[in-house]
Amino acid sequence: MSRPITLFTGQWADLPFTEVCRLASEWGYDGLEIACSGDHFEVDRALSEEDYVPGRLKLLAEHGLKVWAISNHLVGQAICDDPIDERHQAIIPSRVWGDGEPEGVRQRAAKEMADTARAAAKLGVDTVIGFTGSKTWKYVAMFPPVSQAVIDEGYTDFADRWNPILDVFDEVGVRFAHEVHPSEIAYDYWTTKRALEAVGDRPAFGLNWDPSHFIWQDLDPVGFILDFADRIYHVDCKDTRKRFDGRNGRLGSHLPWGDPRRGWDFVSTGHGDVPWEDCFRALNSIGYAGPISVEWEDAGMDRLRGAAEAVTYLRGLLFDKPSAAFDAAFSNQK
Repeated sequence: MSRPITLFTGQWADLPFTEVCRLASEWGYDGLEIACSGDHFEVDRALSEEDYVPGRLKLLAEHGLKVWAISNHLVGQAICDDPIDERHQAIIPSRVWGDGEPEGVRQRAAKEMADTARAAAKLGVDTVIGFTGSKTWKYVAMFPPVSQAVIDEGYTDFADRWNPILDVFDEVGVRFAHEVHPSEIAYDYWTTKRALEAVGDRPAFGLNWDPSHFIWQDLDPVGFILDFADRIYHVDCKDTRKRFDGRNGRLGSHLPWGDPRRGWDFVSTGHGDVPWEDCFRALNSIGYAGPISVEWEDAGMDRLRGAAEAVTYLRGLLFDKPSAAFDAAFSNQK
């Protein structure tokens, strides 16, 4: 089960796509998880220009790279979010922002995500990773008091907005892999179960497993793999280091990334508290055969070092299960 290692390009969107291809190839990556950001993959051009997708595939091939998935996290964030504000304007395409009227932004974001599925199909990949946004995240502290009806309506809103999008995913043979992440409709174990139920457990909606978001919440990333085995559609590798010392808190204290007063930080793969070997053994046990994608985020390490180091670190953990039980050699039965 030789799984490819890819580099997620979202944190490299300031660089031209050709440069990211060159770097990933030199570092030894097998391919890219291409973000719909910068000039890396433009959904509108993929659908309107006949030579756009072949051109992207040609660039990858020239660098010995392949693609198994694309990502559109930033547009996905605007589909269910409430409020919609300047934070969204800063991260989504201007054609999706439009005049900024919130419901218009949500509807254009939904259309863009449906188009992302169509563009993925043209590219020849069957998985789109992303966020959903959430109408309920703003109530996470549950104060002032929030009724259960308000929470229920948030899941209904999610299903109403996403089911038509997922219909398009079904039509073109592509799956959506939601990244379980604070600020989304599914951000931990129980909200993941609730979100899956909200869309009728339809196969078009699965999960992108990124353990970095579990570690600081004290969730078990291994148990998550085993319990949601049939919904792990993609894997992102990012690490988290905790520093809960009685002063540094779980909620981050509104401090910037890398500030030593934070209770936790994202760090380059292999430098945090994710139990990577246990996680990969669990992925082996469920038969996950898809790409292993490095999502580099580390406020304390240069990305050129972090991304190069991560691919080497992960290759040392991607061992296959044995073809026979270790005690089979003890048998005297021929």
